[in-house]
Amino acid sequence: MYETEYTGQNRIVDFMYGVYGLMSGALAVTTITAYYVATIPHITTTLFASPLLMTFIFIGQIALVIGLSAMIHKLTLPMALAMFFVYAISVGVTTSLIFQVYTMGSIVQTFAVAAGMFGVTSIYGYLTRADLSSLGNVMMMALWGIIIAILVNLWLQNPVIDLLLSAVGVIVFAALTAYDTQKIKQMGSQLMSDGQMASKVAVIGALTLYLDFINLFLFLLRFMGRRRS
Repeated sequence: MYETEYTGQNRIVDFMYGVYGLMSGALAVTTITAYYVATIPHITTTLFASPLLMTFIFIGQIALVIGLSAMIHKLTLPMALAMFFVYAISVGVTTSLIFQVYTMGSIVQTFAVAAGMFGVTSIYGYLTRADLSSLGNVMMMALWGIIIAILVNLWLQNPVIDLLLSAVGVIVFAALTAYDTQKIKQMGSQLMSDGQMASKVAVIGALTLYLDFINLFLFLLRFMGRRRS
């Protein structure tokens, strides 16, 4: 009995290591892509001078996330991994703009703070025995509210509202990190007997935590980032 329980715990730990490993790999790909694109003025000029091209990239990103999530049962593991890392590259392309807006020092500092916050909240989500389902539902509703408010503020251009939304965004994605970690852990424990499916679900888990981290970092950057003069 003890040996079975111990083995089960080991499998969950291995599953979560896989999730964090994939997420870290995707973040590395995004960071390298963003920095590379930012160092070539011709690419950034072409990208950000063309709203149509940027819209096409954003639509492609949404399609990749929806497609990967909806078709995970039908996709092979290599296909799921390919879609995930293509998405990570595309995010690197679109986020390369931050190197043009903010100083390198403030970007690195904000990334470190985001990593610390993510680590703390994810560890809490993994270890806590409390059910975070209600927290996740509230945060998802808050996220939709933030999206709507950001769209409205695109017209209002109110800096106070923008600062407030950034603060709420940090809170929301910190809380979602804890909730998503707990949910991913529970999914992994339910799939211990199906190694192939567990590997594909690990990709979805990595994508979920990757999105939590990226958004946490970007909202923090609006607080902490020092703009280039």
